[in-house]
Amino acid sequence: MKKLVVLTGSGMSSESGLKTFRESGGLWEDYDVMEVASFTGWTKNMDLVLRFYNERRAQLKDAVPNEGHKLLADLEKYFDLQIITQNVDNLHEKAGSTKVLHLHGILTRVRSTGDPDLVYEIGYKPIYAGDTCEKGFQLRPDIVWFGEAVPAIEEAAAITSAADIFVVIGTSMVVYPAAGLIDFAPKNVPVFLIDPNDVAVPIYRHINFIKEKAGKGVAVLKERLLKEYLEA
Repeated sequence: MKKLVVLTGSGMSSESGLKTFRESGGLWEDYDVMEVASFTGWTKNMDLVLRFYNERRAQLKDAVPNEGHKLLADLEKYFDLQIITQNVDNLHEKAGSTKVLHLHGILTRVRSTGDPDLVYEIGYKPIYAGDTCEKGFQLRPDIVWFGEAVPAIEEAAAITSAADIFVVIGTSMVVYPAAGLIDFAPKNVPVFLIDPNDVAVPIYRHINFIKEKAGKGVAVLKERLLKEYLEA
C-alpha cells in the first residue's frame, strides 16, 4: 500500500459547524483567541479559559463528521493513511480514521499543570478551578497554546518524510511549525492542496491544487488517487 499522509487544518472541520478563528477576525467562537489559547490568558483568567474549553467540549459532543472526514476514513481501504491534524476536535476519529496524530492536542483530554506526563481522557465533561491531578496540581486542557512548544512535531516530520503522497487540507499554511511539514515530504512525491482560498506555498514545490472546500475537495482527491494508483 502507498503511504498517504494528510495534514488537516480548521477548514477540514468548518463544514461540521466548527468555526475557525482566522475567518472571524482573530476570534474563536466570539472569543479573542489570545485570551483563551495562550498561557498569558490562562494566568490572567483561568476561569474564562476553562469555561471556553468546557463550551467547546459541549459543542463537540453534538458535532458530526462531514463528508470530507468520511471520505478520508474510507481511503484507509486503499492506502496506508496517516492523518496529521492541527485541529483539536475528534471528528477524524468519529468518522472512522484509525491513525490520527493531533499536533495541537485534543479537547477530550486534560493534563496536569505540574506534571505534563499526567494526561487524562475526560470525553466531553467540563473541568473547573479546583479540579486536580493525583499530585494536587490544577488540570488544564491538553491543548498546545500559542507560544508553547509542539511536542508531536518531530513524530509528524518523521511520518511526512516517509510519505508516498502528501495532502494538505483546509490550512492557511502560516501556523508554524505545522506549516513547515511540507518541507519534509520527499521531493519526488506528489503534493495535493485542498482549499477554496488562495494559500501561500513554497515556490520550489509543484502543488496539485484542488480549489474546493473539504467535502467536495476530498471527493475529487479520492477519485484522482484511485484512478492513478489503483487502476494503473
